[in-house]
Amino acid sequence: MSLVPPFTAETAHAKVKKAQDLWNAQDPHAVVKAYTPDCIWRNRATFFSGTEAIVDFLTKKWEKEKSYRLRKELFAFNDDRIAVQFWYEYQDAHDGMKWKRCYGLEDWTFAADGRMRKRQMSGNDVDITEEQRWYKEGIDVNEVEISEAHW
Repeated sequence: MSLVPPFTAETAHAKVKKAQDLWNAQDPHAVVKAYTPDCIWRNRATFFSGTEAIVDFLTKKWEKEKSYRLRKELFAFNDDRIAVQFWYEYQDAHDGMKWKRCYGLEDWTFAADGRMRKRQMSGNDVDITEEQRWYKEGIDVNEVEISEAHW
């Protein structure tokens, strides 16, 4: 199955899950291959572009966000764009290893070769307890029931 634009429901869903798996591996050098060399990013209030900046950003992100587990779900799509809803949990190495969950949305725009040329992310972190965690050890993030209250 080709994961280049124009997207269908099937290929857009597959593209989202491929990105989820890449990010869950937490390897900035592998993740960056999915982006064009001049890819434009907005991550919360941080703006940057280019693969070197992406690797730097992701390296710092995963130095802070330990025990990182992410789920992405397709929200909407058209020919060369995909909107994603996501939830991830992590232990904050900059805040006493407290558990947190980030809720957010991303919009992605793709080049003709299937690499992302623009990524915008909005997210909010909330403190959670061990009991509130969804993605505990041995749990498949895709199997967790996420209620409408969290969508």
